[in-house]
Amino acid sequence: MLTATTLKGNWGTLLLPINKDNSIDYVRLAEEIDYLIEAKIDGIYSNGTAGELHNQTEDEFDKINERLSEKCSHTGMPFQIGASHPSPLISLERLKRATAFKPDAFQIMLPDWVTATIPEQIDFLKKMADYAGNTPLVLYNPPHAKNILSPHELKILSEAIPRLIGIKVAGGDESWYKAMEWSKAKLSVFIPGHFLATGIKQKIASGAYSNVACLSPEGAQWWWQLMQTNIEAALQIEKRILQFFDECIMSFKEAGYSNPALDKLLAAAGGWSAIGTRLRWPYKWIAESEVKQVAKKVKSILPEFF
Repeated sequence: MLTATTLKGNWGTLLLPINKDNSIDYVRLAEEIDYLIEAKIDGIYSNGTAGELHNQTEDEFDKINERLSEKCSHTGMPFQIGASHPSPLISLERLKRATAFKPDAFQIMLPDWVTATIPEQIDFLKKMADYAGNTPLVLYNPPHAKNILSPHELKILSEAIPRLIGIKVAGGDESWYKAMEWSKAKLSVFIPGHFLATGIKQKIASGAYSNVACLSPEGAQWWWQLMQTNIEAALQIEKRILQFFDECIMSFKEAGYSNPALDKLLAAAGGWSAIGTRLRWPYKWIAESEVKQVAKKVKSILPEFF
Protein backbone atom coordinates (compact mmCIF):
# COMPACT_ATOMS: atom_id res chain seq x y z
CA MET A 1 0.00 0.00 0.00
CA LEU A 2 1.01 3.58 -0.52
CA THR A 3 2.14 5.80 2.34
CA ALA A 4 2.54 9.55 2.77
CA THR A 5 6.22 9.03 1.91
CA THR A 6 5.83 6.80 -1.14
CA LEU A 7 2.85 8.56 -2.73
CA LYS A 8 4.51 10.87 -5.23
CA GLY A 9 5.03 11.61 -8.88
CA ASN A 10 3.08 12.02 -12.09
CA TRP A 11 -0.28 10.23 -11.93
CA GLY A 12 -2.58 9.99 -14.92
CA THR A 13 -6.36 10.00 -14.83
CA LEU A 14 -8.82 7.79 -16.67
CA LEU A 15 -10.99 9.81 -19.02
CA LEU A 16 -14.25 8.20 -20.11
CA PRO A 17 -14.61 7.49 -23.84
CA ILE A 18 -18.27 8.27 -24.58
CA ASN A 19 -20.18 6.93 -27.59
CA LYS A 20 -22.73 8.91 -29.56
CA ASP A 21 -25.52 7.03 -27.78
CA ASN A 22 -24.14 8.27 -24.42
CA SER A 23 -22.77 4.87 -23.41
CA ILE A 24 -19.21 4.21 -22.23
CA ASP A 25 -16.90 2.65 -24.80
CA TYR A 26 -15.14 -0.03 -22.75
CA VAL A 27 -12.91 -1.07 -25.65
CA ARG A 28 -11.42 2.41 -25.92
CA LEU A 29 -11.22 2.55 -22.13
CA ALA A 30 -9.14 -0.65 -22.07
CA GLU A 31 -6.87 0.75 -24.79
CA GLU A 32 -6.42 3.93 -22.75
CA ILE A 33 -5.39 1.95 -19.65
CA ASP A 34 -2.93 -0.07 -21.73
CA TYR A 35 -1.36 3.11 -23.10
CA LEU A 36 -0.97 4.69 -19.67
CA ILE A 37 0.69 1.53 -18.36
CA GLU A 38 3.07 1.44 -21.33
CA ALA A 39 3.90 5.13 -20.80
CA LYS A 40 5.39 4.14 -17.42
CA ILE A 41 3.81 6.99 -15.49
CA ASP A 42 3.94 6.74 -11.69
CA GLY A 43 0.35 5.63 -11.31
CA ILE A 44 -3.21 5.71 -12.65
CA TYR A 45 -6.36 6.83 -10.88
CA SER A 46 -10.01 6.45 -11.76
CA ASN A 47 -13.11 8.50 -11.17
CA GLY A 48 -11.67 11.93 -10.67
CA THR A 49 -13.50 14.90 -12.14
CA ALA A 50 -12.10 14.15 -15.60
CA GLY A 51 -13.39 10.59 -15.18
CA GLU A 52 -16.90 12.02 -14.77
CA LEU A 53 -17.36 10.47 -11.33
CA HIS A 54 -20.60 12.42 -10.94
CA ASN A 55 -22.27 10.96 -14.03
CA GLN A 56 -22.04 7.15 -13.83
CA THR A 57 -24.37 4.40 -12.76
CA GLU A 58 -23.13 2.10 -10.03
CA ASP A 59 -22.85 -0.78 -12.48
CA GLU A 60 -20.65 1.40 -14.69
CA PHE A 61 -18.52 2.38 -11.71
CA ASP A 62 -17.89 -1.29 -10.98
CA LYS A 63 -17.06 -2.15 -14.61
CA ILE A 64 -14.62 0.75 -14.98
CA ASN A 65 -12.71 -0.11 -11.83
CA GLU A 66 -12.73 -3.84 -12.46
CA ARG A 67 -10.93 -3.21 -15.76
CA LEU A 68 -8.47 -0.82 -14.16
CA SER A 69 -7.74 -3.27 -11.34
CA GLU A 70 -7.21 -6.23 -13.65
CA LYS A 71 -4.76 -4.45 -15.92
CA CYS A 72 -2.82 -2.65 -13.20
CA SER A 73 -2.58 -5.69 -10.93
CA HIS A 74 -1.32 -7.81 -13.83
CA THR A 75 1.44 -5.32 -14.74
CA GLY A 76 2.37 -3.97 -11.30
CA MET A 77 1.13 -0.46 -12.09
CA PRO A 78 0.11 1.45 -8.92
CA PHE A 79 -3.51 2.57 -9.04
CA GLN A 80 -6.03 4.45 -6.98
CA ILE A 81 -9.78 4.21 -7.20
CA GLY A 82 -11.86 7.32 -6.84
CA ALA A 83 -14.77 6.26 -4.63
CA SER A 84 -16.14 9.78 -4.61
CA HIS A 85 -19.75 10.80 -5.17
CA PRO A 86 -21.67 13.94 -4.16
CA SER A 87 -23.73 11.67 -1.89
CA PRO A 88 -21.77 10.39 1.14
CA LEU A 89 -23.92 7.24 1.25
CA ILE A 90 -23.17 6.35 -2.38
CA SER A 91 -19.50 7.18 -1.85
CA LEU A 92 -19.38 4.77 1.08
CA GLU A 93 -21.10 2.02 -0.92
CA ARG A 94 -18.65 2.55 -3.79
CA LEU A 95 -15.73 2.19 -1.42
CA LYS A 96 -17.16 -0.94 0.20
CA ARG A 97 -17.52 -2.67 -3.17
CA ALA A 98 -14.20 -1.42 -4.53
CA THR A 99 -12.18 -2.91 -1.67
CA ALA A 100 -12.40 -6.16 -3.67
CA PHE A 101 -10.22 -4.56 -6.37
CA LYS A 102 -7.37 -3.98 -3.89
CA PRO A 103 -6.30 -0.48 -4.95
CA ASP A 104 -3.19 1.17 -3.53
CA ALA A 105 -5.39 3.97 -2.16
CA PHE A 106 -8.90 5.36 -2.35
CA GLN A 107 -9.52 8.94 -3.44
CA ILE A 108 -12.41 10.51 -1.54
CA MET A 109 -14.13 13.87 -1.90
CA LEU A 110 -16.15 15.46 0.87
CA PRO A 111 -19.97 15.44 0.74
CA ASP A 112 -20.80 18.02 -1.89
CA TRP A 113 -24.47 18.99 -1.87
CA VAL A 114 -24.71 20.23 1.71
CA THR A 115 -21.21 21.29 2.71
CA ALA A 116 -19.93 19.47 5.77
CA THR A 117 -18.49 21.16 8.84
CA ILE A 118 -15.09 20.07 10.16
CA PRO A 119 -16.65 17.70 12.75
CA GLU A 120 -18.86 16.24 9.99
CA GLN A 121 -15.85 15.89 7.67
CA ILE A 122 -13.98 13.99 10.38
CA ASP A 123 -16.96 11.72 11.00
CA PHE A 124 -17.30 11.06 7.26
CA LEU A 125 -13.61 10.30 6.71
CA LYS A 126 -13.40 8.10 9.82
CA LYS A 127 -16.19 5.88 8.56
CA MET A 128 -14.65 5.73 5.09
CA ALA A 129 -11.30 4.77 6.67
CA ASP A 130 -12.97 2.09 8.79
CA TYR A 131 -14.47 0.39 5.74
CA ALA A 132 -11.29 0.86 3.67
CA GLY A 133 -9.41 -1.35 6.13
CA ASN A 134 -5.69 -1.24 5.41
CA THR A 135 -6.13 0.78 2.21
CA PRO A 136 -5.19 4.43 2.78
CA LEU A 137 -7.25 7.47 1.82
CA VAL A 138 -6.43 10.48 -0.33
CA LEU A 139 -8.64 13.55 0.08
CA TYR A 140 -9.75 14.97 -3.27
CA ASN A 141 -10.21 18.72 -2.66
CA PRO A 142 -9.53 20.37 -6.05
CA PRO A 143 -10.15 24.02 -6.98
CA HIS A 144 -13.76 23.37 -8.05
CA ALA A 145 -14.81 21.63 -4.80
CA LYS A 146 -17.69 23.35 -3.06
CA ASN A 147 -15.74 23.57 0.19
CA ILE A 148 -12.06 24.52 -0.32
CA LEU A 149 -10.13 23.65 2.83
CA SER A 150 -7.49 25.95 4.30
CA PRO A 151 -4.05 24.68 5.36
CA HIS A 152 -5.25 24.80 8.98
CA GLU A 153 -8.36 22.74 8.20
CA LEU A 154 -6.28 20.22 6.27
CA LYS A 155 -4.00 19.89 9.27
CA ILE A 156 -6.98 19.15 11.53
CA LEU A 157 -8.14 16.37 9.20
CA SER A 158 -4.62 14.96 8.89
CA GLU A 159 -4.28 14.73 12.66
CA ALA A 160 -7.75 13.22 13.09
CA ILE A 161 -7.51 10.58 10.34
CA PRO A 162 -4.29 8.48 10.52
CA ARG A 163 -5.23 6.62 7.31
CA LEU A 164 -5.29 9.90 5.36
CA ILE A 165 -1.96 9.87 3.51
CA GLY A 166 -2.49 12.48 0.80
CA ILE A 167 -4.49 15.35 -0.60
CA LYS A 168 -5.22 16.85 -3.99
CA VAL A 169 -5.50 20.63 -3.66
CA ALA A 170 -5.28 23.80 -5.74
CA GLY A 171 -1.97 24.96 -4.31
CA GLY A 172 -1.47 28.67 -3.79
CA ASP A 173 0.92 31.54 -3.36
CA GLU A 174 3.97 31.92 -1.13
CA SER A 175 1.82 32.35 1.97
CA TRP A 176 -0.08 29.12 1.20
CA TYR A 177 3.15 27.15 0.84
CA LYS A 178 4.41 28.59 4.11
CA ALA A 179 1.17 27.62 5.83
CA MET A 180 1.60 24.05 4.51
CA GLU A 181 5.04 23.51 6.08
CA TRP A 182 3.46 21.21 8.67
CA SER A 183 2.56 18.71 5.91
CA LYS A 184 6.15 17.72 5.05
CA ALA A 185 6.35 14.90 7.58
CA LYS A 186 2.69 13.92 7.54
CA LEU A 187 0.99 14.17 4.18
CA SER A 188 1.61 13.79 0.45
CA VAL A 189 0.48 17.02 -1.22
CA PHE A 190 -0.57 16.86 -4.88
CA ILE A 191 -1.19 20.11 -6.77
CA PRO A 192 -2.37 20.91 -10.33
CA GLY A 193 0.00 19.52 -12.94
CA HIS A 194 0.78 22.83 -14.60
CA PHE A 195 2.16 24.21 -11.31
CA LEU A 196 4.08 21.12 -10.26
CA ALA A 197 7.61 22.47 -10.74
CA THR A 198 6.76 25.42 -8.50
CA GLY A 199 5.42 23.04 -5.83
CA ILE A 200 8.60 20.96 -5.99
CA LYS A 201 10.74 24.10 -5.77
CA GLN A 202 8.79 25.05 -2.64
CA LYS A 203 9.50 21.59 -1.17
CA ILE A 204 5.80 21.03 -0.40
CA ALA A 205 4.34 19.23 -3.42
CA SER A 206 4.90 15.50 -3.82
CA GLY A 207 3.34 15.19 -7.26
CA ALA A 208 0.26 15.82 -9.39
CA TYR A 209 -2.91 14.08 -10.47
CA SER A 210 -2.00 15.71 -13.66
CA ASN A 211 -3.81 17.67 -16.34
CA VAL A 212 -0.40 17.80 -18.04
CA ALA A 213 -0.52 13.99 -18.19
CA CYS A 214 -3.87 14.38 -19.97
CA LEU A 215 -1.97 16.26 -22.66
CA SER A 216 1.00 13.90 -22.85
CA PRO A 217 1.57 11.06 -20.37
CA GLU A 218 5.15 10.53 -21.53
CA GLY A 219 5.89 14.25 -21.65
CA ALA A 220 4.52 14.81 -18.15
CA GLN A 221 6.60 11.88 -16.87
CA TRP A 222 9.75 13.25 -18.52
CA TRP A 223 9.07 16.67 -16.98
CA TRP A 224 8.54 15.15 -13.51
CA GLN A 225 11.87 13.33 -13.77
CA LEU A 226 13.58 16.54 -14.89
CA MET A 227 12.35 18.19 -11.69
CA GLN A 228 14.40 15.70 -9.70
CA THR A 229 17.66 16.67 -11.40
CA ASN A 230 17.26 20.21 -12.78
CA ILE A 231 14.47 22.16 -11.12
CA GLU A 232 15.43 25.44 -12.80
CA ALA A 233 15.07 23.90 -16.26
CA ALA A 234 11.74 22.39 -15.17
CA LEU A 235 10.55 25.82 -14.03
CA GLN A 236 11.34 27.25 -17.45
CA ILE A 237 9.19 24.54 -19.02
CA GLU A 238 6.43 25.36 -16.55
CA LYS A 239 6.39 28.90 -17.93
CA ARG A 240 5.75 27.53 -21.41
CA ILE A 241 3.06 25.16 -20.11
CA LEU A 242 1.31 28.15 -18.57
CA GLN A 243 1.75 30.07 -21.83
CA PHE A 244 0.00 27.25 -23.68
CA PHE A 245 -2.85 27.20 -21.16
CA ASP A 246 -3.25 30.97 -21.43
CA GLU A 247 -3.20 31.02 -25.22
CA CYS A 248 -5.15 27.86 -26.03
CA ILE A 249 -7.21 26.64 -23.06
CA MET A 250 -8.30 29.68 -21.10
CA SER A 251 -10.69 30.89 -23.81
CA PHE A 252 -12.63 27.62 -23.57
CA LYS A 253 -12.73 27.89 -19.78
CA GLU A 254 -14.01 31.45 -20.03
CA ALA A 255 -16.64 30.27 -22.51
CA GLY A 256 -18.06 28.05 -19.77
CA TYR A 257 -16.67 24.63 -20.61
CA SER A 258 -16.13 22.35 -17.62
CA ASN A 259 -12.84 20.92 -16.39
CA PRO A 260 -13.66 17.47 -17.87
CA ALA A 261 -14.22 19.15 -21.25
CA LEU A 262 -10.86 20.89 -20.98
CA ASP A 263 -9.06 17.69 -19.97
CA LYS A 264 -10.53 15.78 -22.90
CA LEU A 265 -9.46 18.58 -25.23
CA LEU A 266 -5.93 18.24 -23.86
CA ALA A 267 -5.91 14.48 -24.48
CA ALA A 268 -7.26 14.92 -28.01
CA ALA A 269 -4.68 17.62 -28.78
CA GLY A 270 -1.93 15.40 -27.41
CA GLY A 271 -2.95 12.75 -29.91
CA TRP A 272 -2.10 9.78 -27.70
CA SER A 273 -5.53 8.18 -27.48
CA ALA A 274 -8.90 7.84 -29.16
CA ILE A 275 -10.83 9.06 -26.12
CA GLY A 276 -12.45 11.94 -28.03
CA THR A 277 -13.83 15.16 -26.61
CA ARG A 278 -17.43 14.04 -26.01
CA LEU A 279 -18.87 14.32 -22.49
CA ARG A 280 -21.95 12.63 -21.12
CA TRP A 281 -25.33 14.32 -21.27
CA PRO A 282 -26.18 16.98 -20.22
CA TYR A 283 -22.68 18.45 -20.29
CA LYS A 284 -21.30 20.24 -23.33
CA TRP A 285 -18.02 19.23 -24.90
CA ILE A 286 -15.55 21.06 -27.11
CA ALA A 287 -15.99 20.30 -30.79
CA GLU A 288 -13.49 17.95 -32.41
CA SER A 289 -12.93 20.65 -35.02
CA GLU A 290 -11.08 22.70 -32.39
CA VAL A 291 -8.50 19.98 -31.75
CA LYS A 292 -6.27 20.46 -34.79
CA GLN A 293 -5.40 24.09 -34.03
CA VAL A 294 -4.76 23.41 -30.33
CA ALA A 295 -2.55 20.43 -31.25
CA LYS A 296 -0.52 22.53 -33.66
CA LYS A 297 -0.03 25.25 -31.07
CA VAL A 298 1.01 22.96 -28.21
CA LYS A 299 3.54 21.14 -30.34
CA SER A 300 5.15 24.46 -31.21
CA ILE A 301 5.25 25.66 -27.58
CA LEU A 302 6.17 22.32 -25.94
CA PRO A 303 7.98 20.23 -28.58
CA GLU A 304 9.77 18.21 -25.85
CA PHE A 305 6.46 16.60 -24.86
CA PHE A 306 5.86 14.90 -28.22
